[in-house]
Amino acid sequence: MNGMPQNRRLYNQALEIIKLSRSISGYLIYDLAKLDEKGNEQNAIYFTGDMVMHSDALAPGIIAAESEVFQDDRIRQALSLEHITHKLLKTCERLERAESNGRDFLKLLRKELKKFKRLQQKWVLTL
Repeated sequence: MNGMPQNRRLYNQALEIIKLSRSISGYLIYDLAKLDEKGNEQNAIYFTGDMVMHSDALAPGIIAAESEVFQDDRIRQALSLEHITHKLLKTCERLERAESNGRDFLKLLRKELKKFKRLQQKWVLTL
C-alpha cells in the first residue's frame, strides 16, 4: 500500500479530528493552566495531551489496518482503532466537566467523533 487508504472519507474525517483536537487543546491549555487558591494545577490539563495523542493515532491506524494482508490482522487493527475512538470520546467527556470555557468546542469534537464512529462501523464491514 502506498500510504493512502482505500476509504478516503474515513481518513479525511480522522485528519479533521486531528486538526480540531489540536486546536481545542491549544485553547484549553490556557484555561486549565491556572492554579487554584492552594497553588495546585488542575488535573484536567493532562487530558488535553491525551486527546491529542489519541487523535494522532486515528489516521495511521486506518492505514495500518488496510495494509494488513490477512483479514484477522485487519480486524484486530480495526478493533484497536475502535478502542482509541472510545478513549477519545471519554477524554472529551472528562474535559467537558473541567472548569473551562471550551465546552462548546468539545461538543463539536464529540459530534465529529460520532460521525467518525459511524463511518468506522461501515468501514469495518468492508475489511
